[in-house]
Amino acid sequence: MSDQLIVLPKFKRFLAKKCYCALLLIVLTPSISYIMSSSEKLTTVSFEVFGTVQGVFFRKYTEQEAKRLGLRGWCMNTNQKTVKGVLEGNPNKIADMKNWLQTTGSPESRIDKAVFTDERNIEKFSFKSFTIKR
Repeated sequence: MSDQLIVLPKFKRFLAKKCYCALLLIVLTPSISYIMSSSEKLTTVSFEVFGTVQGVFFRKYTEQEAKRLGLRGWCMNTNQKTVKGVLEGNPNKIADMKNWLQTTGSPESRIDKAVFTDERNIEKFSFKSFTIKR
């Protein structure tokens, strides 16, 4: 398929008039800005997962799922036998990951509950990727 833009003949005449081009820009610019800004929104949230989540590859599966979703952040074991961490990324992907942390986890894990705190919008990423802290 060609990469050329196909323009109908009547639309070519429309675009030839500068005032119509200016009108199109005035009408379309806010819509384009809204679409771009909503797709670039970033969210962060801290989490802690309770249950049988240590010694069952929970952190490794969490890292894999976060990377699959394009999220950044980290996770680590705690002395209280939980796994805690931070997520950053697209709000919809964060929601998917929160659901995964509450319901799926690693195959051998047992999730009693997942607690999410400090969820907020951010301007830019703080992390380069998703990692496991040791």
